[in-house]
Amino acid sequence: MTDYIDGFVFPLKSIYLNEYKPVAEKVAEIWKEYGATGYFEFIGDDMFMDGAKSFYTSVEVKEDEVLIFGWMAFPSKEIRNKAFKKVTEDPRISSLVGSLVQPERLIFDASKMLYGGFKAFIHC
Repeated sequence: MTDYIDGFVFPLKSIYLNEYKPVAEKVAEIWKEYGATGYFEFIGDDMFMDGAKSFYTSVEVKEDEVLIFGWMAFPSKEIRNKAFKKVTEDPRISSLVGSLVQPERLIFDASKMLYGGFKAFIHC
């Protein structure tokens, strides 16, 4: 059972999607190595509902970008906290993130990312 997740949403330039995917897959492996029970990323598709604010509006997605929505599942917040510490200290993550954030081309802009940890509320 998953009792804790970290969720995130961010825009990604469409032209870099194929370059981003293998990096995200490697990041997922590292998170799972340190305790995540699952790692998921999806591309925004049906993003608007009358009367609701869209993720697109919230993160200011541009015409040449896609929206990535993802989450990592953990058995508990304690395991998530331990994994978070290990992942942030892992040199493989620095190398992977460095490949996405370069002065001449910014593939990933963390300043436009929405991120948060969530505890379980309803399990059905």
